Amino acid sequence: MKPAVAEASKEAAPPSFVYPAAASTKQTTRVGGKAVSYTATAGALPVRDPKNKTIAQVVYTAYTLDGPRDPNRPVTFAFNGGPGAASVFLHMGAIGPKRVQFGAQGDAPSDSAVLKDNPYTWLDFTDLVFIDPVNTGFSRSLVDEAETKKAFYGVEQDISYLSRIIYDWLVKNERLTSPKYIAGESYGGFRAPRLAHKLQSELGVGVSGLVIISPLFDGSSWVGGDYSPMQWVVTLPTMAAANYERQGKALTAAQMGEVEAYARGEFAADLLKGWSDPAALDRIVTKVTHYTGLPQDKVREWGGRVETRAILRELYRKEGRVGSWYEANVTLPDAFPWAPDQRMGDPLLEGLVAPTTSAYVDLVTRQIGWKVDDRYYALNLNVITNWDIPNSRVESVGAFRRALANDPKMKVLVVHGYGDLATPYMSSKIIIDQVPPNVAGDRLALKVYAGGHMFYSRADSGAAMRSDVMALYGAR
Repeated sequence: MKPAVAEASKEAAPPSFVYPAAASTKQTTRVGGKAVSYTATAGALPVRDPKNKTIAQVVYTAYTLDGPRDPNRPVTFAFNGGPGAASVFLHMGAIGPKRVQFGAQGDAPSDSAVLKDNPYTWLDFTDLVFIDPVNTGFSRSLVDEAETKKAFYGVEQDISYLSRIIYDWLVKNERLTSPKYIAGESYGGFRAPRLAHKLQSELGVGVSGLVIISPLFDGSSWVGGDYSPMQWVVTLPTMAAANYERQGKALTAAQMGEVEAYARGEFAADLLKGWSDPAALDRIVTKVTHYTGLPQDKVREWGGRVETRAILRELYRKEGRVGSWYEANVTLPDAFPWAPDQRMGDPLLEGLVAPTTSAYVDLVTRQIGWKVDDRYYALNLNVITNWDIPNSRVESVGAFRRALANDPKMKVLVVHGYGDLATPYMSSKIIIDQVPPNVAGDRLALKVYAGGHMFYSRADSGAAMRSDVMALYGAR
């Protein structure tokens, strides 16, 4: 998930303190009317360079079921995205045993950060380990800025050290023989298949399944300038879904199938005709106006090629509001309505940093008792600013196919929200449709729910994802 906050965070200097030993506490949550007792642990694992020098500490938060150890009980490693985001959004909003409300229209930074039982947690059927990459959360590089960039701020480096962190946690906690899963959201969805392939092929760790949430699978599909239709093809269904929701319509498979078929067919063909066929432009304008709810003159001005950022401002301009890139129908008042370009931060993303940060820091420092004398970075823009390859040029489709082909038993569930313009579901749908049947088999599924990038903030969508994930794990 690419952070889009108003002001970039400044990277902290390498800490001079020593990380404390891991700390644990016993807790209970209720799932499906039943009490689930577990141990919550916070700690750090070292990252070492080839000379065995410790160059970073990676912080994890683990939840393990109490009672006799079941060798068949899975363990799931969870990552958020950015790069530059801690795992706190999946942790505190989606799959951890406790959650804080965020991500819906009307939620505010000053809302209560008191954690409550999460009815959609996965803890009753898998242990959970949330990992914060270097310089997110409380994880820190211990070397200078130049060495930090070289060691951590890159696609390959990221996968190399994070796969080793997974391996080290498994060894330390004697879980190498457990079924192992990876869950990743946004850029974490980009990480997941690459981590699986790295673990399979180099570290000797098989992965039973992946849950890929609102993923950035292939940023390169968004490039191509004016001549490529792909960026318009993959975003139009999301714009239509947001429009249907504003009209109070249910998002049915038949309704969305219609716009998906248009986007992949007539729309793509007409886009490729460009200025050579005026009738094609007329058809595009008519259809795009119908699907998006935008004024027809504005659609014609844009040639039917509606930029994701532009629609968010145009839809709510008369109301003096601006929509979120992560969920188009989540809005805030526009503080700069006369400015030619949007000067607000993202209405959804900026609103979730405060409650999730406060909830997590209170959990770790007060409840678990693991105290670190440093601030917590839910989002660190310095990381993505210094990343070696922009998101528009990364892809993990190759690793995705190789990981599936390497292990004929590994299962994959890809999940999206209909209203997410940051990582549109149609992009994943097209990518999945290109996977050969003898590779995908019946082990690869795509599910789309109401909501946006963090669709799990909605009760129905959170429950639906939990049910679909349980099926992937073979849980009852």
